Amino acid sequence: MVGCYLGDLEVLGIHKLDIYRSCNIGIFTKANDSVVLVPSGLADTKTEQLASFLNAKAVSASVGGSRLLGPLIAMNNKAILVSKLADDYEIDALGKETGLRVERLESRFTSVGNMISANDHGAVISSAFSRETAALISEILGVPVRQLSIARYIQAGSMVAASNSGAIVHPAGTEWEIEQVGEILKVDVEACTVNNGVPYISSGIILNSKAAVVGSLTSGPELMILSRALKL
Repeated sequence: MVGCYLGDLEVLGIHKLDIYRSCNIGIFTKANDSVVLVPSGLADTKTEQLASFLNAKAVSASVGGSRLLGPLIAMNNKAILVSKLADDYEIDALGKETGLRVERLESRFTSVGNMISANDHGAVISSAFSRETAALISEILGVPVRQLSIARYIQAGSMVAASNSGAIVHPAGTEWEIEQVGEILKVDVEACTVNNGVPYISSGIILNSKAAVVGSLTSGPELMILSRALKL
């Protein structure tokens, strides 16, 4: 198994990669255990690397014509939620290529990926959502939800990155918030940063239960925390 190296120490299951010459790879992609969604037109070499690293099928996609899939999509292994900006043909294509239920989230918040972090056990969602929207998210993703602010930010999806194996949160998350995240997602949780100190962790990581891909600036100590937290 290939991984990142820290001197003589190999961190298995974590890989470094930039997309469009940016270490903020999480804004361009989204993954679960079976598929990794990549922007339409991404170079074949990058697409093949992501599919290989995550051991998942690469699916080209767009949302509202945008390549910024991370902020515009929330997903687990059961379903995909897309921004209300998504066109019908984009939703149809996603459903056909992934075999998953794909639904547009009608909400005043267009960046659903920044507002929701989910795995197959639960979802941490923004405290700014209405009760009706929270119930809809729960029904579509097929999991219980918990509305939280993390480190005083309402953008829960930007502050939490999760798989079925583990989760990481913004380093300013309180002990109570970390406990709540772990309780709803049913995984161990640790505070961490990516790309050498960036606290908005979803911007710099793509992950599933098998592996993670991080931006090239992610440091050795960050890799060690990620490996421990995500059980990689």
